[in-house]
Amino acid sequence: MSVLNRINAKLDGMAPGDREIGRYIVDNPDQMLRLSSAALAAEIGRSQSSVVKFSQKLGYASYQELKLAVSEAKAQEWQVPAGVIHGSIEVGDSYQVILKKLIGSKLLSIQRTVAANSERIISRTLELLDVARRIHLVGVGASSLVARDFSYKLMKLGRNVLHDSDSHIQMANVSTLGPGDVLFALSYSGASIETLRIAELASKRGTTVIAVTGLHDNPLSRVADICLYTIADEERARSSSITARDAQLTLTDLLFILLVQKQPDANEYVHNSEVAVSVLKAERSS
Repeated sequence: MSVLNRINAKLDGMAPGDREIGRYIVDNPDQMLRLSSAALAAEIGRSQSSVVKFSQKLGYASYQELKLAVSEAKAQEWQVPAGVIHGSIEVGDSYQVILKKLIGSKLLSIQRTVAANSERIISRTLELLDVARRIHLVGVGASSLVARDFSYKLMKLGRNVLHDSDSHIQMANVSTLGPGDVLFALSYSGASIETLRIAELASKRGTTVIAVTGLHDNPLSRVADICLYTIADEERARSSSITARDAQLTLTDLLFILLVQKQPDANEYVHNSEVAVSVLKAERSS
């Protein structure tokens, strides 16, 4: 994924000095590309060695390698569609401006989320879901809504799925899981206590834990066997969980579509589901 997205996602967990360097790079990538390590250090009042060490902590051998990565990220930068504004929603914004900013935030979150997850990790997740004996979906708040939506989709394919919005019932269900089962846990913060405790119990029972969480280091990501990452734009959207939910739905919808492609009798299952529901719709309209 883009080094700028990676730095931005890790800012909150950085030491103050590193955070200052990272914030400058994220906010001023074009200027950074024109500065030497010494010049960047002078610009933000840090030492040259701290800039070089910052580069190395990100996995680059030198500051020059970091500059090259930032240059490549800028070249591939997603362009906001015409008529869409990407910026923080303010109290005095008009209806049209709010609409354009909201759309911009949603699109950017989805694009960054897709970029943050490699095809290899998506394919591995798909394999685990495909062969799972049982799939337990867990999440609280808005993440619970995404978990429920994904559970309905998986049920359409005939998968053995467990989901309940009550965390006590979720914990009881997880106590029955074991090797061969999958826990699919959603939490953008990765710190939701209910989701974390359920994931810890699942892991102790030998269940494969797949986490859909933020890119920052968090407790859930440390418990999980596999992490899918979501990148939200909540600060700009100014409303809790809006873009985090969109990012989660993007990943679960992608996994569902890939499972449909992979499962030979998927279309038959989906058709049978549609026929069953159509009977109820016909009775309601009569």
